[in-house]
Amino acid sequence: MRVENETVFITGAGSGLGRAAAERFAEEGATIVAADIDFESARETAEHVASDGADATAHELDVRDADAFSAAIDATVEEYGLDILLNNAGVSHERADMEDIGTAERDRVIDINVKGVWNGCDAAIPHLKEQGSGAIVNTASLAGVIGSPQLSAYSLSKGAIVNFTRTIAAELGPHGIRANAVCPGVTDTPMPRRDMDEARWEGVKERMAEQYPLRRLGEPEDIANAMLFLASDEADWITGQALVVDGGFSCA
Repeated sequence: MRVENETVFITGAGSGLGRAAAERFAEEGATIVAADIDFESARETAEHVASDGADATAHELDVRDADAFSAAIDATVEEYGLDILLNNAGVSHERADMEDIGTAERDRVIDINVKGVWNGCDAAIPHLKEQGSGAIVNTASLAGVIGSPQLSAYSLSKGAIVNFTRTIAAELGPHGIRANAVCPGVTDTPMPRRDMDEARWEGVKERMAEQYPLRRLGEPEDIANAMLFLASDEADWITGQALVVDGGFSCA
């Protein structure tokens, strides 16, 4: 088992990539701390992985709240220790030209996607430094490494995560801590579905899949596998990287 007896703190764990990561890390022996602004969904994730034999607990957490993030990390360290931080919580916005995205919406995206990652690292790094080991995996996006028209605020936030990850990797390497980012292409999660019903989403998926060399969109498990690799000892000499997981979209 690749992360046996390790503790992973996952934000945005109530659904989508976060829930898939919780399931995948639990399969590989980790203790799961599932955090989400929607406590009920975090609790469901924790109960789900616990039903399969994993140790798991849930926290209600708004990643924009630095004090709350610190309290949740401190409680995790006190009860379980901390080996892996998975900063996964994130939001997008409706497609629109840059000048049509209001400042309130821009700030909402940046506060959750960028400040949330900052707050998580700020809370966890002192503990990881003290023990001289650990791994941080930040969820960025393909939109953080290539242009994404009509997703300017989202792209801004995800590009910031990519370069922030490189910076902290350089800072933390001498302390035995690795930091990497995963950059998913469009993945079948609640985020791209928005308010579509199942029939409409299936049609959208089929059309979008034609743009991908592998002729399908990503599944949450595809991204969870990449997260697991970056967090595990298999990636022990990999840090400061932005791993694009996009079915070949960026090379087509």
